[in-house]
Amino acid sequence: MNQIPVIISRLSESFLINCRLFVLTLVFSLPLGLLIAFGSMCRFKPLRWLVRTFVWIIRGTPLMLQLIIIFYGPGLLGMSMTWPNGDAGRFTAATVAFVINYACYLSEIYRGGIESIPKGQYEAGQVLGMTKGQIFFKVTLLQVVKRILPPVGNEVITLVKDTSLARIIANKEIIMMAGEYSSKGLIWPLFATGVYFLIFIGVLTVLFDYLEKKLSYFHA
Repeated sequence: MNQIPVIISRLSESFLINCRLFVLTLVFSLPLGLLIAFGSMCRFKPLRWLVRTFVWIIRGTPLMLQLIIIFYGPGLLGMSMTWPNGDAGRFTAATVAFVINYACYLSEIYRGGIESIPKGQYEAGQVLGMTKGQIFFKVTLLQVVKRILPPVGNEVITLVKDTSLARIIANKEIIMMAGEYSSKGLIWPLFATGVYFLIFIGVLTVLFDYLEKKLSYFHA
């Protein structure tokens, strides 16, 4: 019984790695995904083809494989630039892999949302003398946000669970920590990790439900 507070404390500390990875992935992948979406819609065909091929590769391969390649790849290829030693290097590599992966998935959501806006709205904005930037930010942006919010919410919830994959390159996140205890015969810490994820996802679900209601005045 005396071990329980210590184990919970260590699980909580490990879950902070999941949380840090989650936050950093969102901070960088949300804007990067928008840039990739613009690239995939670019009128310059070579760039559009290149971007869409990259997105296809990332979406078509497992995130776990991408983590391994990004972390071990530079060293195996004999590149002079490798990740720093220790926890910092492993966490940085995991963050880069997650950002690239989720930016590609989000880019397709963005692209679908932007292309779903009727072209008549763009044409009406041009007739009024608005620039392309003004049309996007003042006419279509909130409508796009309304349409993409549910699929983005699903990706965000998936990201919470996917952070556990960081253990594949020895990031000591919560499931890896619980696994160490299960190897010693303690099973309950492994089940306890589910409580952390359920609480986190529960909060996000409430948040996205609130945001969808706030944007409900836009008709799809």
